[in-house]
Amino acid sequence: MNTQEGIKNPFNIVVIVAALGYFVDIYDLILFGIVRVPSLKGIGIPDDLILSKGIFLLNMQMIGMLIGGIIWGIMGDKKGRLPVLFFTITLYSVANLLNGFVQNIEQYAILRFFAGLGLAGELGIGITLVSEVMSAEKRGYGTAIVSGIGIFGAVLGFLVADFFNWRVAYWFGGGLGILLLFLRAAVLESGMFEKTKTQYSHVQRGNFISLFTNKERFLKYLYSILIGVPIWYLVSVLVIQSPEFGKLLYVKGEINGGAAVSYHYIGIAIGSFLIGFVSEWIHSRKKVVYFSLLFLMIFTAMYFLMNGLSTTLFYVVIAALGVGAGYWAVFITMASEQFGTNIRATVTTTVPNFVRGATVPITSSVLFLSSKYGLVNAGIIVGIFCFVLAFIALYLIKETYNKNLDYVE
Repeated sequence: MNTQEGIKNPFNIVVIVAALGYFVDIYDLILFGIVRVPSLKGIGIPDDLILSKGIFLLNMQMIGMLIGGIIWGIMGDKKGRLPVLFFTITLYSVANLLNGFVQNIEQYAILRFFAGLGLAGELGIGITLVSEVMSAEKRGYGTAIVSGIGIFGAVLGFLVADFFNWRVAYWFGGGLGILLLFLRAAVLESGMFEKTKTQYSHVQRGNFISLFTNKERFLKYLYSILIGVPIWYLVSVLVIQSPEFGKLLYVKGEINGGAAVSYHYIGIAIGSFLIGFVSEWIHSRKKVVYFSLLFLMIFTAMYFLMNGLSTTLFYVVIAALGVGAGYWAVFITMASEQFGTNIRATVTTTVPNFVRGATVPITSSVLFLSSKYGLVNAGIIVGIFCFVLAFIALYLIKETYNKNLDYVE
């Protein structure tokens, strides 16, 4: 059975279910950043190792997402969008339930890897479905709603972790994932995928290697990834490590890492709606991303240079960084619109996960440079590098607004 093609109403069942799915995805994805300190202390990690062990676990999660993004993207193009969603939801739900039982760093690392592996499939497949079932002139609204609603999962994560033990927070997330499986039953397969499967049976689907065998395809793919890298630089360095930066920047008061994550993601949720809708109003993806990157550079400079802020103003800066990072939905939509149906799920799933996976070289570079130049200077150097690459990639990539997606590579 096929979904109806060209849906104009952005509040349709596919968008709603994809948004709720992303809500659970973000809750589970960002929960570690919220409970990082109490959970590590809870399994006996001393204070002087909290930063290094926390980065190690974050990297394990992101490596899982990097690998999972490739696997589930390929399977989404070969077997269909929906079967992948069902399997990945089950995987990350079970992994997060088990996270609530960890007793040592080794168990924690293995389970963060498998949680990341499962989480890798949710957003890309959801955005692929929304892009393929909605009309060309309205799909930007659909993806903005998915991202805007989904991002509030991080806020729920903060509230649950604030009121309950960190173990309960993991169990709660796993339970939400199980409930999501029942909601997914209301969604039908993409009509474009079914058409490609039947009418273009001779065309190879989900060929990840093909992204690297053609120069034009490879450059489109590379640019798509680089445009999103600043977003996860902000999350993995400036937000998750904000308690450490707060002390070095002489913030007047102690920064709560969970609160910083929550305020940042409230900003991203607002930015997702705002930037996504503006993209539709001005009929351009690239222009709003240019503006977002400039906005982020200004507030990143404020983060580092306005020493001695009150905790309130520091949280305001972190929230403002979130608003600018709301171009996440537009950037993923751009990536999805760059490629044909036979490889769209592969691209849309791997691109955000390569961006998330960039956490590994980003945080590793910050750690390496901090031993020579200090943590603050290391953060500035890595940030400049990420923004420069994003601006170059955005300049070189093609505009995709209102592009017809019913074609194969």
